[in-house]
Amino acid sequence: MITAIEKGAAPVGVAEAKAWLRLGAGQDDAVVAGLIRSAADLCEAFTGQMLIARAVTEEMPVAAGWIRLIKRPVVAVEAVTGLVGGAETALAGDAWRCEIDRDGAARVRIDAPGDATHVRMTYRAGLASEVNGVPEAIRQGLARMIQHLHEARSEARGEFGCAPPAIVAALWQPWRRVRLGR
Repeated sequence: MITAIEKGAAPVGVAEAKAWLRLGAGQDDAVVAGLIRSAADLCEAFTGQMLIARAVTEEMPVAAGWIRLIKRPVVAVEAVTGLVGGAETALAGDAWRCEIDRDGAARVRIDAPGDATHVRMTYRAGLASEVNGVPEAIRQGLARMIQHLHEARSEARGEFGCAPPAIVAALWQPWRRVRLGR
């Protein structure tokens, strides 16, 4: 279960989005900022990947075998902490192992949990280390998704639908990662 995700920079700036929407300075800044957050969340859900690297914290019961981390692409696992009741104990580097695949999927194996019944894993995940590293096709899809959301503001609830428009899906498709099974 994810317990925390660090807030990060938006992959598209308010000024850039407003230029795409052809809005004037000072016009609807808060609305556009909200649309940017929504579009980024939709993109991350569609692609199955975090856009800009940031810290993620997951907690789960200690289990035999490999534990799959939820977010991706994982850049690095920074810490694994054992939890016993309310107490925390950092697990030594040789008490756990981590494998990160080329596509960013990661697994952690707890070899020596000690008395811990649960573990807390802190890791960094994201396609790019900063805003300018986000692939241009994703940014273009975000701009179009922001426009779509902006235009849909006055539509009746339920008519909008869940899927991104076809052009946006086409721009994001190369980065889409779908997980089968657990």
